[in-house]
Amino acid sequence: MSYFHSVTLEREKCKGCTNCIKRCSTEAIRVREGKARILEERCVDCGECIRICPNQAKVAVTDKLERLKEFRYNVALPAPAFFGQFGREVDPERVMDGLLRLGFDHVVEVALGADAVTCAIRWYMEEHARPRPLISSACPAVVRLIQVRFPSLVDHIIPLQTPMDAAALIARREAREREGLKDEDIATWFITPCPAKMTAIRQPVGVQRSEVTGAFSMSEIYGLLLGVMSQAREDGGLCRASALGLGWGRAGGENHAIGTGALLAVDGIHNVIAVLEEVLRDRLQDLDYLELQACVGGCVGGPLVTENPFVGRTNLRVLTERLADVHPGLPVDASRQIFKSGQLAMRCRIEPRPVMKLDEDIARAISKTEQLERVLASLPGLDCGSCGSPHCRSLAEDIVRGSAFETDCIFKLREQVHALAKEMLELAQKLPPAMRQGEEASRADKDGET
Repeated sequence: MSYFHSVTLEREKCKGCTNCIKRCSTEAIRVREGKARILEERCVDCGECIRICPNQAKVAVTDKLERLKEFRYNVALPAPAFFGQFGREVDPERVMDGLLRLGFDHVVEVALGADAVTCAIRWYMEEHARPRPLISSACPAVVRLIQVRFPSLVDHIIPLQTPMDAAALIARREAREREGLKDEDIATWFITPCPAKMTAIRQPVGVQRSEVTGAFSMSEIYGLLLGVMSQAREDGGLCRASALGLGWGRAGGENHAIGTGALLAVDGIHNVIAVLEEVLRDRLQDLDYLELQACVGGCVGGPLVTENPFVGRTNLRVLTERLADVHPGLPVDASRQIFKSGQLAMRCRIEPRPVMKLDEDIARAISKTEQLERVLASLPGLDCGSCGSPHCRSLAEDIVRGSAFETDCIFKLREQVHALAKEMLELAQKLPPAMRQGEEASRADKDGET
């Protein structure tokens, strides 16, 4: 299977420092021959390596604004987190009007899609008692993390499309009805805080094709917007999402919008892993729903945002509190209609991606596991990362898979060099058979003289 990844490596910038291999949630990075290498089948595009790389060798590939020329009608889909980048007093209307001035024909907030998905989640939870806990599908990095590292939990992911996809559905329907356009003439562009969303557009999970055309980096659009914000208006009547929908941009906002049931919100991919391990052990069956976000603070903490994530989170909280009584959001009847029509349902089952298996054949997998344990027992267990693998166990796995050698461990290499040096010294002190008798006679003469 071929994979698309927004997270890519700029090889010439990589110094082989091994910082990235320690932070990767799925052990998808190795350093070989002085350069990092991303294992495509394991990468979930969470962007942790982008944050941690001191040399900016990891980057996110997104679309360029020039692509607007390819379509007759372009709709911007700003993520809720986008409105947290401009300070507490900047009204969303002004931001949306600024997007029109950049060349978009219309703007539909992803927060409006969040309003529809919020209602759909409530109704789905009422109609389906199992499994528990259900897991949010909103964060594509978490969905892929489950596919790769927790494949047995894929059925816990709620089979509903994300607010991004819901907003694209609303935007396309409105463009067809209002402008009389064909679907191929309409483009919907997500303004993304993270690379995982770009990957979700190009290679979606749960649907055959995403309703979103592409994605622009939030940091890039933010920079362009600063040049036109002084002319932007606040009375365009563009804002339609509720404050609750807007709150989806920060950790806990999704659960706050749902507002019913036993809910738990967790942010930060390593915290998410810890909670998923608890789910795997059946310790969280008393919970109804898990809001899991890969980025600390939620989407406001994405790798492609410009504002400090803690400032952005506060900005968004203050903004939602100020707008709580101003924007009612999508009417309940309209969101119910969208849900009942099945448009928000995933069309395909989310399939596991069990790339952690040592072998598809059970017998060979058991044999390789035993070999792995033997190799691991011979390694020092320091998890220093000098071998280019995240830790000793991953090196043992790489050795069993045939992609590494024991001597990649500097301690094992030193042991072998020491043993070889000792053997060479012993060999150097030995004489060939032809010289051995003469040497013995010479020794005897010396002994007689004394």
